[in-house]
Amino acid sequence: MKSIIGRKMGMTEVFAADGTMYPVTVIEVLPNVIVGKKTIEKDGYEALKVGYEDIAERRLNKPELGVYKKAGVAAKAHLFELKGEEIYGKNVGENLTADLFQAGEVVDIIGTSKGHGYSGVIKHYGAHIGPKGHGSGYHRQIGSLANNGRDNNRVIPGKRMSGHWGDEQTTLLNVTVIETSAEKNYILVKGGIPGAKKGLVMIRSAILKQFGKPEVKPLVDLAKKGE
Repeated sequence: MKSIIGRKMGMTEVFAADGTMYPVTVIEVLPNVIVGKKTIEKDGYEALKVGYEDIAERRLNKPELGVYKKAGVAAKAHLFELKGEEIYGKNVGENLTADLFQAGEVVDIIGTSKGHGYSGVIKHYGAHIGPKGHGSGYHRQIGSLANNGRDNNRVIPGKRMSGHWGDEQTTLLNVTVIETSAEKNYILVKGGIPGAKKGLVMIRSAILKQFGKPEVKPLVDLAKKGE
């Protein structure tokens, strides 16, 4: 198991040498700097504390800045915990880079879904709209909350009602890595992933293992072709 932090930059498409087209999401993966370790003896579990993206020291308070000064690294804008046996052996001050994953690997993507604000049942769940004419007073309301004679003193939990939609942690399982580059700090994964553009995501080894390794055909090297 291994994991790394990146930032969703948007979607594009790439072509394999035989013309196969892959719709991909571009994830910017700057070096994840290790600033500390969680140990079983002290914390009850093992994990790495990593900082992501440089930031001016004046933007942090003293406790936050102290974490980076103790590790002897530059101040970072974001601090995360990453778990995984394959990365826990690294030391404070070292970096995790985009080549931690290779083309063909299957990963999970964890991000924050797009926020839609306060939404009604028609927009959120696709409920049917009421009559629009003939004096009807029912248009976009939720409808009956009756429970068919069961627990009539309350609304059964889980009822689809209006409320906050989105802006919550979402995990997309079994996503194929198409290409990685530590020099240019990016990872390309097949298809879309959770969250809006510029949103932070975590890439980890797939929890639900697939049978076999997905076939990823070699991409066309556009730089060598002068395109």
